[in-house]
Amino acid sequence: MKNRQDKHVLIYGDIFVDYIATDETNTKFSTFLGGATVNVAAGVSRLGAKSSLITVIGEDEDSNFAENQLRQEGVDVTFAVRIPEKKVNRVYVHLTPEYDRVFVKYIDDTPNLQVQPSDLQEKAFQNASILHICSGTMFQPTALATTKRAVELAKEHGLYLSIDPNIRPLRWESEELCRNTILSFLDQTDLLKLTEEELTFLMQESDIEKALDHLAAYNIPVIMMTMGEAGTLAIIEGAQHHVTVEPIDPVDTTGAGDAFLAGVLRGLHLNGKPKTVEEMLAHIEFGNQMGALCAMKVGALSAMPSADELE
Repeated sequence: MKNRQDKHVLIYGDIFVDYIATDETNTKFSTFLGGATVNVAAGVSRLGAKSSLITVIGEDEDSNFAENQLRQEGVDVTFAVRIPEKKVNRVYVHLTPEYDRVFVKYIDDTPNLQVQPSDLQEKAFQNASILHICSGTMFQPTALATTKRAVELAKEHGLYLSIDPNIRPLRWESEELCRNTILSFLDQTDLLKLTEEELTFLMQESDIEKALDHLAAYNIPVIMMTMGEAGTLAIIEGAQHHVTVEPIDPVDTTGAGDAFLAGVLRGLHLNGKPKTVEEMLAHIEFGNQMGALCAMKVGALSAMPSADELE
């Protein structure tokens, strides 16, 4: 049996490069690595746990930038797939005069160049403790097939399955397809992280308590509904627990949910499946602290907490 320190948190998802305006004229941009799964992979690594990203990388300038950034973050890309023609996703973010961020343009030039189910290497799963996925690539048929195969391999190797719906309706043909696709994975999920908006969207129920009742039918061992400054509602084996967070003055909440999740996954990876409810709640409390630390800085990945900040 491998020591947990030799294993990694395995993450599957798309790379994004964010072009963020440097001022409100929105004519000059700084380049940042981004994307929910990338943020989680880097966040886990920054907190002292190994992470490995399954993704597809090209040979253009953005791909080279992204790969170099991932390596600097300590994220293993051994199991990434290289397709020279692949262009990574680009997101353009403008600033308002009040310095709020506005997503103005999303560019995906090569949506059909994806990791194939046959590209998944068994070794990646043998060396993993957790598989983490989002719905961000599932709108694309090949990526959906790859996600399903990744979940199969995760279950075969006894991995803990973590899912963050991270719903972006604009990427889907219809809300119904988005909803049904995500729901199809829930009965295999060990850990579900979602927001109140995502809960009501998935359950088609605006009343939170009724929506949670509907979600209970999927028998997910741990559900974490993040509520910003109100902390997290954790539902563990059906029982509700409110995990508070110390009040802060948020500067930028971009990526706070990814930092939260990185904190929780790091705890599960280093300590194994919790034996008690208290153990799981401690991981969630740590995740809350990581989300708050992230929200106190500008940026997503650039604001992710690191191990040396934990004191």
